[in-house]
Amino acid sequence: MGSSTPCSVIIVGAGISGISAAKVLAENGVKDLVILEASDRIGGRIRKEDFGGVSVELGAGWIAGVGGKKPNPVWELANKVGLRTYFSDYSNARYNIYDQSGKIIPSGLAAASYNKAVDSAIQKLRMQEAKLRGLSTITEPPLTPKTPIELAIDFILHDFEMAEVEPISTYTDFGEREFLVADERGYEFLLYKMAENFLFTSDGKIVDSRLKLNKVVRELHYSRNGVTVTTEDGSVFEATYVILSVSVGVLQSDLISFRPPLPKWKTEAIMKCDVIVYTKIFLKFPCKFWPCGPGTEFFIYAHERRGYYTFWQHMENAYPGSNILVVTLTNGESKRVEAQTDEETLKEAMGVLRDMFGPDIPDATQILVPRWWNNRFQRGSYSNYPILATHQDFADIKAPVVPIFFTGEHTNERFNGYVHGGYLSGIDTGNALLKEMKNEKGSEKESQPFLLEPLLALTGSLTLTQTDAVSGLHKWDMARQLFSNGKLVSHEAIIK
Repeated sequence: MGSSTPCSVIIVGAGISGISAAKVLAENGVKDLVILEASDRIGGRIRKEDFGGVSVELGAGWIAGVGGKKPNPVWELANKVGLRTYFSDYSNARYNIYDQSGKIIPSGLAAASYNKAVDSAIQKLRMQEAKLRGLSTITEPPLTPKTPIELAIDFILHDFEMAEVEPISTYTDFGEREFLVADERGYEFLLYKMAENFLFTSDGKIVDSRLKLNKVVRELHYSRNGVTVTTEDGSVFEATYVILSVSVGVLQSDLISFRPPLPKWKTEAIMKCDVIVYTKIFLKFPCKFWPCGPGTEFFIYAHERRGYYTFWQHMENAYPGSNILVVTLTNGESKRVEAQTDEETLKEAMGVLRDMFGPDIPDATQILVPRWWNNRFQRGSYSNYPILATHQDFADIKAPVVPIFFTGEHTNERFNGYVHGGYLSGIDTGNALLKEMKNEKGSEKESQPFLLEPLLALTGSLTLTQTDAVSGLHKWDMARQLFSNGKLVSHEAIIK
C-alpha cells in the first residue's frame, strides 16, 4: 500500500501506556507522531462490552490502590472525568466458601485453613529468598494443599492475593481499597478523555488521521538512521523513533519480527517475564438465586481441582437488578476454557452453581467468555515477574534499543501488572524519549553510537537494588498484614 510521510515517532499500540506516552510527546511539541493500533479500537486490555443490559469490563475492571497518603493517578483521572465506581469489599469472601454439597464451610475452619495457607505462603517466600542468597534452609518444606478448602484458599492466595513483594507497592503507596468500574461509558472512557487532549475528536469519536486503527505491525527494521515499520496490510511507516507499547505476551510471540534481531540481553529479559491469563466469565440469569445481603458480593467454591470455577462475584451492588454473576479463571483453566465452546463452559459453570445453590436454579440465558490468551494482539492478561526478580531484570526489559523504546505495565518496576503501572510507564517512556531527542538535537547524529546495550541512564524510575528486592523483614510483615486483614489483592491488575 506504499509508504507514508516520515514522522518523528511511531507508537505501536493504543492502550493506556501508548496513549499516555503520546500525550507526553504531543504536549512537549512532538506533533508529527503516528499511533498504529492493531484492533479497531483504543484501550488494549481495557475493554468494555455490552452484556445483559449493562456495560461489563472484559479486561481491566478495578482501580486498585485507593485511600492511602499518596493519590493513585488513575483514581485521580477517574474522579476528574466522573467515572462511576463501586467499592469492592473482599474481606468476607473467605467466610463465603461453599463445598460441593452446597454447605458454607464453618468460619472457624475457613479461618484456620486461611491462616495455615498464609503461613505456608510466607514460609515458601522465605525459603526462596534463602536459596537465592545461598543460605542453607533446615526448616520443613511448606505444606502442600490437598483438601478442597485448602486448594480453594491456595488459589485465592496465589492467584488473587499477591505473595510477591513488589506488587504490594500499589497498596503501600496508594492505599488498600479497590473500586470496581461500573460505568456505561466503560473504563476506556479515561483513554478517550486523555486522547482528546492531543487528537482531533468529533461527537466523542477520534477522527485524527494520526491514529490508525486495524494496523497490525509485523516487521520493524531499525538502524542508527531510524525505523521502518511494515503492517500486515502492506503499509509502510517511517520514523526517527518507535515506542513499542505492546504487551509482554506479544513481545514473546512471533507477531512482530525485528531486523536486525533484538540483542540477547533484551530477548532474555523479555522471556524471563511470566504472562498471566485471567478470564472473567459473565453469566446472565432471569432472576437472582444467590445471597445479596451485606458481605456476600464475593463467594468461593471449594473443589478437588484447584482453580475450577473457584472465585465468584455477583454484580448486584454495581448494577442492581442486572442478575449477572462473574466467575474468574486463571492460567491453565483459562486456556482450557478458551479452547472449548461457550456451550461447554456454560454447562460446567451451571454444574458448579447447582452444587452450591441446588438443582432447581434456572439456566443462564447468556454467557460471555473473553479469550485473552488466543488474542494474538494480547497473548495474555498481564505480566507477572518471578517472585525474586532483580533490579537488572526490570532495567533490561525497559531499556531502549535505540531507536526502539519500550513501554507498558511490564516495564514498571513498582506497579507492573496494574493499570496505573501502564499509565505511569507511558509517561516515563515519553519523557525518556524527549530527553533522547533533546540530546540528539544538540549533537551531530552521525557521531552518536548505535546502542545495543541497556541505556540505564534513561531508566530513572528503577530505584530498587537487588538486595532491596529480596531482603528485609518488612516485606514479610506487610504480606502478613495484608493477608490477615482479609485483603484479597485481586491482581487482575491490568486485567483488573
